[in-house]
Amino acid sequence: MKKGGYMKDALILFLITLISGFLLGGAYEITKEPIAKATEAANLAAYKKVLPEAADFTTDDEMKASVEACNTELVSQNFGKVTVDNALRALDQSGAVIGYVITSHSDDSYSGGVQISVGIKEDGTINGIEFLAISDTPGLGLKAKEPAFKDQYTGKNKESLAVTKSGNAGDGEINAISGATITSSAVTNAVNAALYYVHHSINR
Repeated sequence: MKKGGYMKDALILFLITLISGFLLGGAYEITKEPIAKATEAANLAAYKKVLPEAADFTTDDEMKASVEACNTELVSQNFGKVTVDNALRALDQSGAVIGYVITSHSDDSYSGGVQISVGIKEDGTINGIEFLAISDTPGLGLKAKEPAFKDQYTGKNKESLAVTKSGNAGDGEINAISGATITSSAVTNAVNAALYYVHHSINR
């Protein structure tokens, strides 16, 4: 093939790549805002599930800074690869604080990461947990989303929780999902990260 043929092919390829880039960029800009709004709506729905008594959820720069400080401290705790992603005050109709919603995640689940929102009352009692993301084995790890497992956290009032295989969990324990102890521990440690934030980072 002549040199001119190579140049022509290269130019065509360049133009195709350029046009494709513009099209993809345009598609991203068009879908970015709807995706962000859908994510925000899904998160708000999760917040309402874990603290339905709340009328509003707020945060500020102080809470954001305390999240960063908490994550530094979590490295030295025995909770594995956990991080607090977000912390919100839960307010009633009058604007009084009735608790907190903490979003946290663990990277130690069987199939990767798990992200949850945890509703915690002002006295430290867990009001509920809700999954924002989990990718696990159907019939095993995905049972974490079922009430039989996740409802165990409701009413617990401890600074941290442990997983037991005994099937007879005590006050500070959670019964593991049969055949999915790794996922059970990952979810529990994500809860522990949220508890750590509330017990060690609020108003200190």
